[in-house]
Amino acid sequence: MAGQMQRMSYGADELQTALYWPGASVEAPLIVFVHGGGWSRGDMRSTIGSSMLASWQSQGFAVASLNYRLVPASSVEQQASDIAAALAYLSDNAPVLGFDRERIVLAGHSAGAHLVSLVGTDPTYLENAGLALTSIRGILALDGAAYDVPRQMEEGGRLMSQTYRNAFGTERRRQENLSPTFHAAAPNAAEFLILHIDRPDAQMQSEALGYALVNAGTHAEVHRVPGRGLRGHREINRRLGDQDYPATPLVDAWLSRVLR
Repeated sequence: MAGQMQRMSYGADELQTALYWPGASVEAPLIVFVHGGGWSRGDMRSTIGSSMLASWQSQGFAVASLNYRLVPASSVEQQASDIAAALAYLSDNAPVLGFDRERIVLAGHSAGAHLVSLVGTDPTYLENAGLALTSIRGILALDGAAYDVPRQMEEGGRLMSQTYRNAFGTERRRQENLSPTFHAAAPNAAEFLILHIDRPDAQMQSEALGYALVNAGTHAEVHRVPGRGLRGHREINRRLGDQDYPATPLVDAWLSRVLR
C-alpha cells in the first residue's frame, strides 16, 4: 500500500532485515540508508533521522533502512556483504515494492558511511550478490572517519581505538582490504558525496578518499558542514533534511542531479 512502511528480511539472520517506505510513484528512485554505531550496535529504525526520512519522502523518493549483522558476532566483511545482499533483494523485488531499480543511491552515517563507501569502491561485495557497481548511482557518506583504516588506527587517538581493533583487528593487510581509500583506484560507483563535520580525523579521511576517487576518474564532492565533537557527529544524521541545516541543500542538489 502506498505510503505504508514495510518490514522485510533479506537473509536468514534476525539482523538481516530492512524497513521500506514507498515513494511517490512506482518509478521513484530509491535511497538505501545504512546506520552507524561503531560496527557493533545501532538499529535501522532509531538511527535514520526523522528529518532525513521526511525530507526524502517529501521529494518523492522511496527509502529503505537496513539492519546488518554486528561485530563481534560477525565481521566487517560480512557487514559489507549484508549491504550488498540487501541491495540485491530490494532490486529483485523492485516491481513489487514499486521503485526504479536503475536509480538507487546508497547512503550511510559514521560506520555506515565507511560500509557504503567500501561497497561502492570494492566491487567484490556487489559481484558476490549478483550485482555490479553500475547497480547504484552514487554513494552518500555522512561523517565517516575510517576510509583509510590503518591510518585512522594509527592517528585517530585513544577514544575509538578499541572500537577500531574490535572491527578491523591488528593485521594491516586486512585493514587495507577494508579501506575504501585503498580501493579507490579500482572501478567505483559513479558518484560520491562525502560530508564531514569540523573534526580533524573526519576531514583528513574524507579529503583523502575524495582525492583518491577523483584521481581515479570518479566524480566525488567533499564538503565540510558546521559541527564539532560528538554533538556535531550526531547532528549531521539527526538534522539532515531540516531546511535550516547547512548540509540539506548540498544533499538535495546532489540527489536531484544523481537520481534524475
